[in-house]
Amino acid sequence: MFEAKVSSGNAEQLLSRDVFRLGNSFDIFRLLSFYVTSVGYYACTMMTSLTIYVFLYGKAYLALSGLWRIFDDLALRNHDKPLQTALGTQFLFQIGFFTAIPMLVMFMIEEGFIKAVVNIVVMQLQLSSVFFTFSLGTRSHYFSRTVLQGGAKYQDTGRNFVVQHIKFAQNYRLYSRSHFVNAFEIMMLLIVIRVYGPQKSPQSYILFSFFCWFLAISWLFAPFIFNPSGFEWQKTVEDYNNWVKWLLGRDNFDPNAKDCWENWWMEQQASNASIMSILLRTALSLRFLFPQFGIIYHLEKVKNDTSILIYGISWLIFIGIIMLFLTFSYRSNYPGSMRPIRGVLYMILFVSFVMVEVLGIISINDIFATIFALIPTGWGLLCIAMIWSEYIQQSPIKPIWSIVKATAWYYDAAMGMLIFIPIAVLSWFQFVSIFQTRLLFNQAFSRGLEISRILSARKQQDDEGSTAKIK
Repeated sequence: MFEAKVSSGNAEQLLSRDVFRLGNSFDIFRLLSFYVTSVGYYACTMMTSLTIYVFLYGKAYLALSGLWRIFDDLALRNHDKPLQTALGTQFLFQIGFFTAIPMLVMFMIEEGFIKAVVNIVVMQLQLSSVFFTFSLGTRSHYFSRTVLQGGAKYQDTGRNFVVQHIKFAQNYRLYSRSHFVNAFEIMMLLIVIRVYGPQKSPQSYILFSFFCWFLAISWLFAPFIFNPSGFEWQKTVEDYNNWVKWLLGRDNFDPNAKDCWENWWMEQQASNASIMSILLRTALSLRFLFPQFGIIYHLEKVKNDTSILIYGISWLIFIGIIMLFLTFSYRSNYPGSMRPIRGVLYMILFVSFVMVEVLGIISINDIFATIFALIPTGWGLLCIAMIWSEYIQQSPIKPIWSIVKATAWYYDAAMGMLIFIPIAVLSWFQFVSIFQTRLLFNQAFSRGLEISRILSARKQQDDEGSTAKIK
């Protein structure tokens, strides 16, 4: 919340006339000082994240269009070294790597070269890169969002005790739109580049994508790595129950619940953006339709067929999948009436799947590729619907809003489970929780925390024993 407050405030400053006048009035030295210590730092952070997206979407376009293989063969045939170098562009060193140079220089001036290197190594062992990479995503998201649509506001950060366990549902609310969605998008692009690009050696792909994978994984799991008791099994079970209650709060648990997915999702639509901002955000959301257009033409059964009919059929399949999900999630006042319909649909799906496989109409790989291509399409349409939510709910097509909401619920539930499953698996192993505690806190605090857990568990057993005796 603090990072969001400061980033949004700097974005509002960037849009003001005051910054424009200061930029015209300062000399070069004051101008550089003002840039580095104010809005420039956040603008640089936003451009760092933007560069990664431009890089990956450019590589994905080369892979899906086939131009990568054409240029690669051309470079090999003509022994064109500059073209080979351009095609082999790697992200082994991120732009963000250079932001650590001022800190290294500061350590060298204050403590000498050896201690500076030791401090940098210790910071990496303490996962400082993971933390600051995640912080970069926070700043870039809120800064860019405020530049596009405005809406900077006061964030109640509070003065609570810092060392406390944050529930999974709260972490998802805070970071789903700013980090988790962006991380899944980066992972999707990396998979597309690996599957549909030139099949080079694994070492070459690792050099190309290592820091991009590091960025995506940091954005997904940093809130849980730095969450006290984040991998303690009992806490994980409580977090799961709270997560399910939050997802289904309004319908299944508490009809008057304020802390539920539906209320949170509706709050995401609140915006006073101008029509130009809405159009620009809509254009940016169209990027999620790009993977579908490219992957559909790479299916085994439609290779060398560039007809627009193939793309149209993929949209029919997408609409059919959405209707199936809505049918299975529909809640009637008479629950028994939907069971025969769902049973018939299950049988039709099973028979269709068997017939398609037996007749060789489509392969298993094509089925998974189609699903993989349509997932970002659905999310892109959801983003566009949420951008235009105010107009949709006031138009004759208002009934479609219930379909948008139901589809959004499935996406959030699926994203949450994909993140929660690795956390649950790691929570099975006690040494992970112990290692996390030692990593986050010093040895004395870690020992005290372990002793407090033992004492609390013993006190609970004594209380249960005394209760049993009384009974």
